[in-house]
Amino acid sequence: MTAVRLLSYNIRSLRDDPAAVARVVRANAPDVVCVQEVPRFWGWRLRRRRLARDCGLRIAAGRRACGLAVLAAPHVRRVAREFHLLTPDPGLHRRALAIAVLEVGGARLIAASTHLDLADGPRLRHVHEILAHLDRARARHGAPVVLAGDVNEEPGGPSWSLLAGRFQDGYAAAPAGGELTFTARAPKRRIDGVFADPAVRVAACGVPPDDAGDHPLATDHRPLLAELETP
Repeated sequence: MTAVRLLSYNIRSLRDDPAAVARVVRANAPDVVCVQEVPRFWGWRLRRRRLARDCGLRIAAGRRACGLAVLAAPHVRRVAREFHLLTPDPGLHRRALAIAVLEVGGARLIAASTHLDLADGPRLRHVHEILAHLDRARARHGAPVVLAGDVNEEPGGPSWSLLAGRFQDGYAAAPAGGELTFTARAPKRRIDGVFADPAVRVAACGVPPDDAGDHPLATDHRPLLAELETP
């Protein structure tokens, strides 16, 4: 088994303190970061590259649309990448799925980042679409899947339950650290999740410690760190 540290983080388009975001990421020494709300307007390409550089990472997957990215440490090799726009809904933000096929220590892993809708119906429909995309990626690349992101729904809701029925809910499987992810200043809800295939062992998952006090400075979500073991 190969150990992988995966961080999921909604960075609110770097509207708060980008330096604090980079400090949070570096403090957790991740192999992979699934990011939501990456800058996507003026200067988006430069800001995304600067974010990766300041975190000591590189961009493994993601496009301008929908503000999604997967970042990887220098020792992680990207094998392939995909980006899928989900069906649009009039008047709502467009949603998507960013996928990076990675090799860490000789083990292959599919890391996917998403950010689901605030509206119940589109959110549930998009989960069905995401599961179909991930099934195809798993079959195409012969690797287990880890999906991470901002679900915009708490455990027990229909979208979360559908994901937890197909994957391991990381925090429920191996709670470690904090549970609640939103808001960063006064967390009251668990709306961010890491969901892993059964073939992946979840050793620990939760909000990591914030010894430097950077979580409320960086963005409105707390990060979610999963320690995984891949076959």
